[in-house]
Amino acid sequence: MSTPPSSAGPSRWKNLGERTLLSTRIFEVRSVHFHHPVRAVDRDFVVVAAPDWCNVIALTPDGQLVLVRQFRYGTDEFSLEIPGGVIDAGEDPVAAGVRELREETGFVGTSARLLASVRPNPAFLNNHAHFVLVENATRSTAQACDHDEEIEVSTARVDDVLAWARAGKITHSLVVCGLMHFEPLWQARRLT
Repeated sequence: MSTPPSSAGPSRWKNLGERTLLSTRIFEVRSVHFHHPVRAVDRDFVVVAAPDWCNVIALTPDGQLVLVRQFRYGTDEFSLEIPGGVIDAGEDPVAAGVRELREETGFVGTSARLLASVRPNPAFLNNHAHFVLVENATRSTAQACDHDEEIEVSTARVDDVLAWARAGKITHSLVVCGLMHFEPLWQARRLT
């Protein structure tokens, strides 16, 4: 088993301050001024300050995953995904996942827990994406989508969803990442 690189590697740049270049309802674009301690150079870098996100792996009692299909403005295409969304300021990631699942799909589960947290793209994003596992998910209420959301809800066998992700039929990188964190749990469950 390999180990991560040691902390004796690259130097840590020092943040000397920042200014907001653009503010939107979803994120801010900031210019952050950094200084390199060894090279003695200063550089401005663009950082997108975004809220944390959550994605929900909702497992039904009969071993299916809850999926959503919706139009995505960034790619100008429809996307097959697991439910998810923005975490409100101060909101617990697990509570946000339960809320997003209920709002987007009408599904509610009997247990929920944090599966993993990742940095979507640390090169220029400053936020986290949290993956929440909700078990025994059943449809128990109507959808309550945001004004600009139109979401088609479906379920599919776990093995099919994992195969779709491996085959490139699911292309949302955070969804693929969440499924990657879920797959070992699913495999272990099948062995018991």
